[in-house]
Amino acid sequence: MSAFLEVVNAHVLYGQHEVLKGVNLAVEKGEFVALLGSSGCGKTTLLRSIAGFNPPASGAIRVNGHDVTGLPPDKRGMALVFQSYALWPHMTVDQNIGYGLKLRRMPKAAIEARVAEIKRMLGMDTLGARKPANLSGGQRQRVALGRALAIEPDILLLDEPLSNLDARIRLTVRHEISALQRRLGITAVHVTHDREEAMVMADRIVILNNGEIAQVGTPEDVYNRPASDFVAAFMGAENLVELPAETKGDRVEIAAGPFNSAAVVSSRGRLLSGLSNARFRGESVELSDAQGAVSSVQDEGALRLSGVVEQTSYPGGLWRHVIAVGPRHMIVDSPRSFEIGRRVSIRIPEEALFLFPKQ
Repeated sequence: MSAFLEVVNAHVLYGQHEVLKGVNLAVEKGEFVALLGSSGCGKTTLLRSIAGFNPPASGAIRVNGHDVTGLPPDKRGMALVFQSYALWPHMTVDQNIGYGLKLRRMPKAAIEARVAEIKRMLGMDTLGARKPANLSGGQRQRVALGRALAIEPDILLLDEPLSNLDARIRLTVRHEISALQRRLGITAVHVTHDREEAMVMADRIVILNNGEIAQVGTPEDVYNRPASDFVAAFMGAENLVELPAETKGDRVEIAAGPFNSAAVVSSRGRLLSGLSNARFRGESVELSDAQGAVSSVQDEGALRLSGVVEQTSYPGGLWRHVIAVGPRHMIVDSPRSFEIGRRVSIRIPEEALFLFPKQ
């Protein structure tokens, strides 16, 4: 049985430049999917292709088994919430929310009833007569969302709708949108460059890189089981060290080096031979005083690095250290502070260590 929304081998061109390079994506009915990636990766182009604003040069967009590739945006049963909100400044909240219904020539009484229902849902009952200039950023975002929901779309498309909100309001609105989507059972595709936003809102995350899908999975999957060096770095494992590693059966053997101990960790399906990229997150390791030189004795289930503290700071909760490990610098958090110039040991447990062949 096919998915509710399907993108099939979509190639999208801007002039001669290929922005999407054969993207395939399946979204189930009622699912919340986040398109995540850095600027220029193709996530907004993919959303606009689904919406009908950037039709693919080849490939197809299907909704509920029907090919909508050639249909205009207003015939696809979708609603798009823009980053800029795109509210009519001369219209009231009620008029903005009801605008799509008016275009569909619904009776006035039916429009008023639907607008009242949407305002109750969004907690805006008393704001119907206000114009956008007299609303906060969070309230304007609710109006834009209400306008999209008023037409009862099959699919809700969200183009970085929270990026113009301040950090405190963004936290509140993201949970409001997520809760509302689940309550209504609506299918949603959400574009964001904010990793935490995608993690807390989405059922599945689609990570894009250079016009291609790098990985699709649940938040837990892409965070704990990144499929590539790129995904690991994008999901926060930015500390990088190059090590000689060899897969032997269900184990990976890491040879001792000037700044690391020998180690044996589970292979977890990784095939490594020779110089490899080892990545980890600074909050997932243990920092301690170095006990002499780096040991050549194999450490089972963990890798140890040796370095020197170069900077310390306190962003809150934990102490943050910049540690020189040979020619590279690692950022490592710890409950206690280690002074500048102290030689330290970084212990990385195997579940926090991501190993990939060096390209």
